[in-house]
Amino acid sequence: MNIDWAALGSVFGVSLVVTVAMVGVFTLGVVGLARREAAVSRQGGTALATTGACLCFAVCAAVVGYGIQLIVA
Repeated sequence: MNIDWAALGSVFGVSLVVTVAMVGVFTLGVVGLARREAAVSRQGGTALATTGACLCFAVCAAVVGYGIQLIVA
């Protein structure tokens, strides 16, 4: 058995970067929803917080969908 260590390291590095990035984007989405809730209680505007949170969650869903597509194909 011959292991291509460079390819294994490359896969590990990309996986680590994408995982950390997706956790960060998801966290931004949760923070956006929390700010929306705070703005609702203050009777303030909520459009920007809601739009940002939805965008963050859409990015996360797109990355998950792309990952599933890579596994299935």
